[in-house]
Amino acid sequence: MEYQYPFDIDWTTEEVIDVIAFFESIEQAYEKSIDRDVLMKKYKRFKEIVPGKADEKRICDEFQQSSGYSSYHVIKKMKDQPESGRISL
Repeated sequence: MEYQYPFDIDWTTEEVIDVIAFFESIEQAYEKSIDRDVLMKKYKRFKEIVPGKADEKRICDEFQQSSGYSSYHVIKKMKDQPESGRISL
């Protein structure tokens, strides 16, 4: 798909790469499936970079507007599934 990933100009190059990796995992959950543990690891790293709820919501909303993929629904499904497995929507 052709769209831009949201990012903050104050992030380091490594942080931008990690946030993009998180959003790529959201895409993977929609397009195929993703291992819950892999997604959890990427989400935890995303939360280290974007610790605030308001910022998380803003960035995820930007991604959803651009891509059509809801990070919220993927993360909710991940949290609702307590055991290892695959996440797909």
